[in-house]
Amino acid sequence: MQYFDSGLLTSPRKIIKLDEKGSREVEDMIVRETTLTVYVNSKETAALVCSPRDQKYLAVGFLCAEGVLNKREDLRKLEYDAKHGDIYIETSSESDLTDKLVVKRRITPSTGRSGTSVSTAAVPALPPPVSSQLKVNTETVLKLAAALQDRSRLFQRTGGVHNAALAQGEEIIIFQEDIGRHNTLDKIHGQCFLEEIPREDKIIIFSGRVSSEILLKTARMRVPILISRSAPTDLALKLAEELQITVLGFVRGERLSIYAHQERIIFPRPV
Repeated sequence: MQYFDSGLLTSPRKIIKLDEKGSREVEDMIVRETTLTVYVNSKETAALVCSPRDQKYLAVGFLCAEGVLNKREDLRKLEYDAKHGDIYIETSSESDLTDKLVVKRRITPSTGRSGTSVSTAAVPALPPPVSSQLKVNTETVLKLAAALQDRSRLFQRTGGVHNAALAQGEEIIIFQEDIGRHNTLDKIHGQCFLEEIPREDKIIIFSGRVSSEILLKTARMRVPILISRSAPTDLALKLAEELQITVLGFVRGERLSIYAHQERIIFPRPV
C-alpha cells in the first residue's frame, strides 16, 4: 500500500533529541490535531477532536454509534465545510434527537467523552447480541494483526495515532488512523454506513486497549470478531459475553489470547 501525507496529517518541527549519541537538534514529524464541529438539523451537537482526514466518515460514524443514524434513509443531507471544520447533517427525524443527543459535548481523543457542558441525554440502550456464523482460524488472526501493523505508517513515523481496520477473510478492506482510538472505529462505521457495506461477516482489527466503549462501538457496527494488539477491560469482556462478540487481545507475532466467545476461533490441528 502506497502511503502519502502531503502535510495533511503531520507537521515538521525542530526538536532536541537526547540518546546514547548525546543531544542534537533534529527535525521530527508531529501529528496534526483539529476539531470537527458537528451540526444535526442546524443544532450544534458535538466537537470531535481528531486527525484532519475522512471527516465525513467520522461524523456519520459518531452519530451511528450514538443511535441517531440507524439506516441509510435516516440521513437526508450531508455538507462538509473543510475551511471552518464544520459538518452539517440533516436527518429524517427531528423528534428523536432530543432524547438521543447530548446538547453539546467535546469529544477528546484520549477518553472518548469529556463533557464541557451538562449532558441531558439518555445513554443509548445496549444493541442486541450479534448473531453471526463467522469463524476464523488463528493463522488468519495473526496475519491480520501483522497487516495492521504493516499499514500503520503514520504511527511508525510519529508514534501519535491509533489504527483500526475492517477485514473480510484475510483481506483488509478499510483502514483508518486517527489521534483518537474511538475515532478510528467511528470512521469505519461511517464509511460502511455511507457505502452500505455489510458488517456481519467482517472482522475489526484494532491497535489499542479494548474498553467498554470500544466493545460497544464494535457491537453497534454488528461486527462479530474484535482483534486487538492490546488488552481488554473487565467491563468490556462482560459486555462481550452478553453481546456475543469474540474478543482477542495481545495479538502480536505468533501469540494471541482469546477472552470471549472462542467458538468462532478455529485452532490448528495437532501434528
